[in-house]
Amino acid sequence: MSSPTGSKSKLSALTLAALGVVFGDIGTSPLYTIKEVFSVGTHPVPLTEVNMYGILSLIVWALIMVVSVKYVAFIMRADNRGEGGIMALLALASHNAAGNLKMQHTIMLLGILGACMFYADGMITPAISVLSAVEGLELAAPVLHPLILPVTLAVLFILFWVQSKGTALVGAFFGPIMLLWFGTLGVLGILGIMQNPTVLHALSPAYALNFFAVSPWIAFVALGAVVLAVTGAEALYADMGHFGRFPIRLAWFGFVLPALILNYFGQGALILQHPEAIKNPFYLLAPDWLLFPLIILATLAAVIASQAVITGAYSVSRQALQLGYLPRMHVEHTSESEEGQIYMPRVNWVLMLGVMVLVLSFKSSGNLAAAYGIAVTGDMVITTLLAGIVFHNIWGWSKLRTAVIIMMFLVVDVAFFSANVLKIPDGGWVPLVIGIVIFTLMLTWKSGRDMLYAKLKNDAMAIDSFIEAVGAHPPTRVSGTAIFMTPNPDGVPHAMLHNLKHNKVLHDKMVLLTVKFLDFPHTSAKERVTVEPLAYEFYRVFVYYGFKDEPDLPRDLAMCAEQGLVLDAMDTSFFVGKEILIPSGNSGMAFWRKKIFIGLFRSAETITNQFKLPPNRVVELGSQLKI
Repeated sequence: MSSPTGSKSKLSALTLAALGVVFGDIGTSPLYTIKEVFSVGTHPVPLTEVNMYGILSLIVWALIMVVSVKYVAFIMRADNRGEGGIMALLALASHNAAGNLKMQHTIMLLGILGACMFYADGMITPAISVLSAVEGLELAAPVLHPLILPVTLAVLFILFWVQSKGTALVGAFFGPIMLLWFGTLGVLGILGIMQNPTVLHALSPAYALNFFAVSPWIAFVALGAVVLAVTGAEALYADMGHFGRFPIRLAWFGFVLPALILNYFGQGALILQHPEAIKNPFYLLAPDWLLFPLIILATLAAVIASQAVITGAYSVSRQALQLGYLPRMHVEHTSESEEGQIYMPRVNWVLMLGVMVLVLSFKSSGNLAAAYGIAVTGDMVITTLLAGIVFHNIWGWSKLRTAVIIMMFLVVDVAFFSANVLKIPDGGWVPLVIGIVIFTLMLTWKSGRDMLYAKLKNDAMAIDSFIEAVGAHPPTRVSGTAIFMTPNPDGVPHAMLHNLKHNKVLHDKMVLLTVKFLDFPHTSAKERVTVEPLAYEFYRVFVYYGFKDEPDLPRDLAMCAEQGLVLDAMDTSFFVGKEILIPSGNSGMAFWRKKIFIGLFRSAETITNQFKLPPNRVVELGSQLKI
């Protein structure tokens, strides 16, 4: 039994680590939120005392309603065996929809849309965070303005380049840096509030309600910028599996929320005293001598915020891959002790290219802010809808109770989303385009994969009939074990038929191996492998993985010995079908989508690499298939 001191020490370490990883995105929002509300743009809010009080009140209550109530109090309880995030929520919501194809399809579409919005957010967050931090150079020395874009691009390139080296070493510094960052936010906020303490009256929700009553259109438009204060809230849920609920809640209520509120109110007080400070109220809160150190600290905080999003993109991609929404991709493990620390080269470089294109296209954080809200608010709406399914179907809440809670959240989410729709012409179209492209790719892969497996299943001979034929007319059997990987355990794999047709032999042991990815994060050793003996030394083997498990078939097939099937690794061959797909005009999917699916199919990582098969023991047998 651990000592209370040890428990407290572990809790402190987890809370500090959560501070570094979870809150980077929401923690860098003060760099640009207030500035974007009042800055000269397409929908600026007139700078008056009444409007400032209304905005500050909206920000506080957005943080309370969206982050504290929705995510911390409710959504974080909807864990899938301890894991959170949009794909975990999708799997959880799908779990009780078995048999209801229409509901499953709806949940799948919602989940894919949510993942697409996450990817769009993953491109915009590094761009706006790093750019807004580096823009402080212009305040320090206007002559440095031409360096803003080159420095931003250099920082981003280094950030993406070091991903393959692993984040364990850098991650050790994340917590202390973010501790310093949030402490600095709080101190700067207090310095600002001291100039005009009456600004604290805006803590009351009455000022937000009055803002809507007096200037409803201005208040509604302002929501499009106010939402920037809650960007990153989804990270609390997405990273729950790494740190647990309590450390995240402790860091939020004990440190992050107070520091954010103090800083926003400090900026508000400063602007009311010195309206010219609206050009960059965050940096102007600091005394001149602190400006360069603050720029460096803000850039580090922005890098950490970006790192959290990039790591999240890897995690979501691997979960989507395991659940069948993305083709196989190369996954590298950058830590020997932490399974969650992975690197996906294809995701990394595509993400970097997208981020750099955004920086070069928009050129300033102000321009990028218009593109930011749609992805975040879209993800918020989808999370709420999926959570509603979990509340009712899995938690057993009544329809009335579920409807009341979900409608309360949707009123806020839809209001934010609607306000951001106004920004579509000014840049809000960017995440929509990114989302549509990724949505099309993911849905095409999922549909094409299902169509391909259905065709293979329909064309396959029943395994029972095949085994009976083998018994009636035994072919030559050679020593060793042949493992045939197949998604259809009831049919004869094409590779087996090709091997028998061309080589005229079967091995002493014939194993039909089916790998299944389940809709929960991890499987235990006991439930990992099942062996079903068939006649004439045929075996049907199932290997089960959770969507966060690391597949390793040679390691896991060793467990078959406990169920009577002993496999000698040096005397075992893996037979894998290598299908060459040819698009046809038959119905099932549009021809252009078939071309996309075939392109994705060809670019997929090999089964040998995905399942860590020994390359010198793998035999690939090809065949052509029309789809």
